[in-house]
Parts: sequence; structure tokens; C-alpha cells
Amino acid sequence: MPDYGHDLLFGTILMPSANQPEEVVLLARLVDEAGLDLVSVPDHPYRPGLLDAWTTLAVIATATQRVRVLPNVTNLPLRPPAALARGAASLDLLSGGRVELGLGAGAYWDAITAEGGPHRTPGEAVTATREAIEIIRALWAGGRHVHVEGRHYTLHGAAPGPVPAHPISIWLGAVAPRMLRLTGAAADGWLPSVPHVPPPRLAQGQLAIDEAALAAGRKPEQVRRLYNLSPGGGGWPQGAPSNWPEQLAELTLEVGTSAYLLPSGHPELIQVFAKEVAPATRELVAAARARGAAPLATPAAISVHPPAETASAGHPFSVEATPDLGLRHSAEQLWSETDRPSGPAADPQHRYTRAAEQPARNLIAAHDRLRADLTQLREIVDQVLTDALDAGEARSELQQLSLRQNTWVLGACCASYCQFTTAHHVREDDDLFPHLRESEPGLAPVLDRLAEEHHAIQGVIERIDRELVASVADDADSTSRAGLRTAVDLLTDALLSHLSYEERELIEPMARFGTGW
Repeated sequence: MPDYGHDLLFGTILMPSANQPEEVVLLARLVDEAGLDLVSVPDHPYRPGLLDAWTTLAVIATATQRVRVLPNVTNLPLRPPAALARGAASLDLLSGGRVELGLGAGAYWDAITAEGGPHRTPGEAVTATREAIEIIRALWAGGRHVHVEGRHYTLHGAAPGPVPAHPISIWLGAVAPRMLRLTGAAADGWLPSVPHVPPPRLAQGQLAIDEAALAAGRKPEQVRRLYNLSPGGGGWPQGAPSNWPEQLAELTLEVGTSAYLLPSGHPELIQVFAKEVAPATRELVAAARARGAAPLATPAAISVHPPAETASAGHPFSVEATPDLGLRHSAEQLWSETDRPSGPAADPQHRYTRAAEQPARNLIAAHDRLRADLTQLREIVDQVLTDALDAGEARSELQQLSLRQNTWVLGACCASYCQFTTAHHVREDDDLFPHLRESEPGLAPVLDRLAEEHHAIQGVIERIDRELVASVADDADSTSRAGLRTAVDLLTDALLSHLSYEERELIEPMARFGTGW
């Protein structure tokens, strides 16, 4: 894949906690002063533990001087495109042209519908996003009144404006093939995340975008390629920050990624990313471009000084468990949710440093990956079992022609997801739970119950495997297919309930006692 020649951008993803609203603004000021290019916040309107994304971005824009701000990414189903266009343009004017628009088709559909939003199929989500982009661009362009007749969004002579202070980029958070094609045809950039599109899968996504851009009469280099990083165990980039520049530069030169956003609430790491990682990466890329992208040189060593945190810098526990919304897909239940034990109450006088809270945040991040992958699994099941992928789509997306082969891809997805879920639970059973049991004996009933639920979930995973085999058989009937859907519904209910319960009971003890890992 080519190096598209874009200038390199570096930024951060900040978590706007409602418990500590001032922290995100202070960190954004640091990002601005350190010289980074972008600051972003996630947009999860259904999570009351997070500040509203657009309100937060407005305050950040007011508190900073030069850094560009963006949602990472805007939840389209809960943000009508006309209002979104006018709001983004207004903030762009007020900030002197410092707004970009990260846009997502939607995820966590149960939470979206709980907020009054629509529940869209994958195909509907793509269509709605395409219509939204058309509306947003038309309202930004000024001129004549806007008429759009869409399946999901319609404008009947809407007055355009305000016109942004600068051409706002629309960067799509896309994963599935149809969203990648939409990115190439209509968007200004691709903004995937490491957990959903790891580095080995980037080249395939870039190719799909390039082909769609060319088919739409555009040049591939008109689409910037961005990346939400996820350093740490099992993530990317790997190793200490001193090892990151070579990895980032290689990705730029070989795959074309040119903007990197680091999720971090640590001021020291943000400083290192801005002052050392970003300059070293730019130097490597510039040198390689000057000599025709020859092999990368080894970057100079970067010294990283870990933050010195003390008890005096502590604060009340600020990590919030993901709530169980109580929405259920299946009439079947693996367990009663009314007899779950609870652990000892936390000491309200205890104080925690950010470093102490990090294991709790890591657990929620791992759970969020499970939740996101579960959503993807359900979408694939819906597409395949309802014959939503016709032969043309199968040819493009799977390079195969039959539904049987589509179902084989579903099987690969199921296997991958179930492997990850099982490995996650095994690590908890073998490492985390014994450590917490020893540190706080009062947690024993909770840990016993969580272990029982792990085994029950494993049973559902094995059931999905059996139903999958039945659904791909040559003589599979509607009953066989319904069995797979029923099993996936049961897994959805059980796993989402279990993850919320586990967070509610364990994140505070993890901050007090660590993980034992």
C-alpha cells in the first residue's frame, strides 16, 4: 500500500468523566500547550457517567488556542444531521476554524434505542450515514435551500448555513466493507481503532477505500487515514514509547496512515507523545520520503520518566461501572439476577491516584471490546441468517459467491469472538480472582458467583458452536437457523449482564488492591 504523502498529525482521546469534569479541560490545555494537533472525546450520549461530547468540545475549544477538536466519533443515530451540521459549523466559527467531524454510523444499539433512537440494520446504518453526509455538506455549502429525499433523513427546502470558518473534514469510524466503500466514495478520512482494526488488517481496509474512491472519480489521497491507538498489553503500538516512532513511521510509509490519536489521561505520557514520539516519527518519515521510502533507521532513544504519584495527590474513586440497561433479547435466562451477592462497601475516606485506578479502567476497556465485538457478531448473524448479503455484496465483501461461504465467514467471526471471550474469563479465574480473594476475603461470595457465571457463559458459547454447525448443513431449515439466533440472543443477554455486574463489584477493589498480574 502507498504512502499518500499526507502531513503527520498527532493527538489524544480524552475521557470526559462527569465525576471530574475539570480534568478533561486541564488535559486539553496540556495537549494544546504541548503542541499536539488534535484533541478528541468519545460520544456516548447514553452513558450518564460521561459529559456530553459536543458541550465538552465547546468548552475545550474555548480553553485552548490552536489544537483542533473533534468527536471520536459522533453517534449519528442520536445526532440528527441537520442539527449536527449547524452545531459543528457554529463551533468552527467560534473557535477560528478548529473543528473536525468524526462520524459513526452507530453501535450499542440497545443503548441507542433506550434513548429513543432507531435500531438500524447494518445496511440501514450505511444508507443513513450516506444521507447524513449529503445533508451536512449541503448545509455547510451555503447557497440554495437544501432538498434531500432520503430513507432516513429528509430536508424540504432547509435554509443552509452557517458556513464553517474552514472546510471541516468528515472522518468516518468505519469497519465493515460497505462503510469502507462509503468512506472512499464520500468521506475525507478513515478513523478506525486498534481493537477493531488491528495493524495487519489496515492494508485491506485501505485497499477497499482506494478502490471506492477511484470508482467515485476521486483520488485515494483525498482520503486521510487516521488511527486510534491502544498501547499496552495486547494493543498497539507495542513496548515502551521509545519503540513507538519506528512502528508509527513504518505504518505511515507502508500503509498510508498519517494521523495518530493516543487515549491517555496521564499528563506525563501526553508530554512524551508530544515532545518525543511525534517529532521522532516525523523525522523518520521525512528522511524515508527524502530517500524514496528506504528502510527505516532506528530512532534515537527516548527517555520516559514515569509519573511520581503520591497518596497526597489522591482523590475519591472516579471510575464508573457500565450500567446494565435491563434490555433483554431472549426469554431464556442462565441465572437469577436477584440473588447476586455484593462485596463489602468501599471506605468513603479512601483516596486513589490515577495510577491506582488504571486497572479498573483497563477492565472496563477490555469489557468494551467484548461489547463492541458482540455487536459486530450480532450484525453478522442478522445479515447472514436473513439473506441480507446478496451475491454482488458477497463478491465484493468476501470474494466468494454463495451464502454457504458467507456463513463460513460468520463461523470464523464466531470462533474468533468466542476465543477472546474465553481467554478473558480464564485470565480472571486464574489470576485476578485469587488475588482479590486473598486481599479481601469479604469478596469471596462475589468471586464464586462470577466464576459460576463464567462457566455458564462458556456453555452458551459451546451451544453457539453446535447451532452454527447445524445452520450451515446442506439440509438446514428455518428451525436450525432460528437456533443460532436464539443462542446468540442468550449470549448477548448473559454477557452484557455479567460484565456490568463484574464491573460494579470489582473495579473499586482492583483500584485498592491491584490485579496481581
